[in-house]
Amino acid sequence: MPKRGKKYLETLQKIDKSTRYNFFDAVKIAIDASFTRFDETIDLAVRLGVDPRHADQMIRGSVVLPNGLGKEVKVLVFAKGEKEKEASEAGADFVGNDDLVEKIQGGWFEFDKAVATPDVMGSVGKIGRLLGPRGLMPNAKTGTVTFDVARAVDELKSGKIDFRVEKTGIVHVPMGKVSFGVEKLIENISTFMETLIRLKPPASKGSYLRGIVLSTTMGPGIKIDSVFVKDLIG
Repeated sequence: MPKRGKKYLETLQKIDKSTRYNFFDAVKIAIDASFTRFDETIDLAVRLGVDPRHADQMIRGSVVLPNGLGKEVKVLVFAKGEKEKEASEAGADFVGNDDLVEKIQGGWFEFDKAVATPDVMGSVGKIGRLLGPRGLMPNAKTGTVTFDVARAVDELKSGKIDFRVEKTGIVHVPMGKVSFGVEKLIENISTFMETLIRLKPPASKGSYLRGIVLSTTMGPGIKIDSVFVKDLIG
């Protein structure tokens, strides 16, 4: 077991490990218990009743959080012609094609998200092995391979997150910052949970939501009872 600091242990005392909280109380406790000098991120981990080894139980999606993530997102767009201009006008931080491919091949990764138009995916494919492991490869399933680059850039800048279930059946997602306050964080969590439930595969049997834990960047996990999801999303 790693040695925990005094402030972490003090925070742990505020959480009843035998209790599974509702979303509102869990968020409030996490905010009140935050002890760092920086604005911590609120993270959500959901354990699902799926087996990701089977294609028909793989959960993958994206959602635009109504209140964003509380941080600047640098967006890169692979495009050519008029779509380059469209991307720049939409607020993309970096726009190009072969020039950006070469730059990335040289070890440059100063961006958070990448978008590509379908007609340049041949070039982008050359660096798939570099982008993929970092979660930066454009993908049609998450709306980042598209000719509607203006919309894609706007969504990413506004707080769109991509997520997928891990091998252990868990989905990890950031929900915003402690400074957002309870109301905005609840709105973000509600939007995400609604999307996650909508993605439940028909092949999933039994309980779909098997465990929900909320935590801050440096704080302990707070267990949430899945029965409160219905109250959360209406």
